[in-house]
Amino acid sequence: MQRLFSSFADGSPGVGLLLLRLLTGCGLLYLGIGSAWSAPYLAMAPPVIAAAGAGVLLLLGLYTPVAGVVAAIAAAWIAFSHPGNLWSTIGLMSLGLSLAMIGPGAWSIDARLFGRKQIDPF
Repeated sequence: MQRLFSSFADGSPGVGLLLLRLLTGCGLLYLGIGSAWSAPYLAMAPPVIAAAGAGVLLLLGLYTPVAGVVAAIAAAWIAFSHPGNLWSTIGLMSLGLSLAMIGPGAWSIDARLFGRKQIDPF
């Protein structure tokens, strides 16, 4: 995972990434729960569960590249199979893809697990 990002941004870019992750994660949870309540049949369960799961992972900042891609695929699946507000799902899809490409930032579990380590010799 370290090889995917040159560094985990901190400072004001890190705060921006944290806000982007929080906005996308909450939006995906809202999309997943809202689609689950309005789904007419059980076949809509996989994209709804995937969207909500990716939202939780993005909120935590855990496996952000994978969660971003899953979020984009789930949002596209919901957009094409569940007619409604198309623009919000397109927005969530693009936010998920941008998080997958940019990375999680310094305030994430990914940064703690896969960030740069300092080794003290003695």
